[in-house]
Amino acid sequence: MNTTLLKSLLIMYENKRTKKLAEAEKRKEDLYTKNPRFSEIDNQLSTLSISASKNLISSSNFEYLDNLRKQIEALKKEKKELLLSITNDENYLLPKYDCNLCNDNGYITENYKTQMCQCLKQQLYNIEYNKSNISNLENHKFENFLSTVYSTDVDKVKYNSDISPRENIEIIKKISQKFIKNFDDSNEKNLLFTGNTGLGKTFLSGCIANELLKKGKNVLYQTAPVMLDTIIDYRFGKTDNSIYNNLLDVDLLIIDDLGTECMNNMKFTELFTVLNTRLLNSNNKVTKTIISTNLNIQNLFKNYDERIVSRLIGNYNICRFFGDDIRFMKVKK
Repeated sequence: MNTTLLKSLLIMYENKRTKKLAEAEKRKEDLYTKNPRFSEIDNQLSTLSISASKNLISSSNFEYLDNLRKQIEALKKEKKELLLSITNDENYLLPKYDCNLCNDNGYITENYKTQMCQCLKQQLYNIEYNKSNISNLENHKFENFLSTVYSTDVDKVKYNSDISPRENIEIIKKISQKFIKNFDDSNEKNLLFTGNTGLGKTFLSGCIANELLKKGKNVLYQTAPVMLDTIIDYRFGKTDNSIYNNLLDVDLLIIDDLGTECMNNMKFTELFTVLNTRLLNSNNKVTKTIISTNLNIQNLFKNYDERIVSRLIGNYNICRFFGDDIRFMKVKK
């Protein structure tokens, strides 16, 4: 792991967290200035809490203690109702952290075990892999993936299919949404998108990535040529092992443009190793892969080792995109 990069990110996280806390304090200050009753309630709660603590230590007057608890509950209820009446947000006074899992700490502690949060892992991926090429995902949403730009014509000769491109893409969208829903199920197959350029393979991969990022999964996007060159650099000691290990361990690896790389025996071996390792789940976690290629199955057999193609056919849902180039169609903003 690049420790210098990690340190700089943790400083960024600390600054971000400090800013969020200051913003929350400013909201509280403004609210309390305009509504003095909040301060009165807080002071009463503090006094009652101290009295309750003293009673627990020095007395066994449970009736008195029960009365204190009822007063505390009534004041908390009043404060909540007052806050909602003014802001319509019961969490208005809390810091608005970017990550609610780690509260912008970068690490999570559970059962006395501290581990890096998914958000910090993704930040490392994004920087180490030139933003993973998934930095512009704002428009990569299923609602923006319009099946209406695909033809409704059924042309078996042209498309080699008994259904229209639009029917076909609707099926692929359902398969993709099922992939997202069942991502943590080891029995859910990976995805192989095949078809000519300009049919939405990369955009749909981005839609899937976007949804999984929202679910706290880490995503790494690499074109096949860049990925394989990165692995070769690692083998020759030009990069550290964290970059290679991330390819094996990341929750979702998207390999785009398979078939555009210059292959040799070494790259065949490395591609097989990545695909096979991720299938075996050797690190006791479910990892999934999406591969997109302009090659059809017949050409995959021609271009790649049989071991690689057999992994693809046996462990991937093969989604064939067909139709006319949609890149110049109007996309919903």
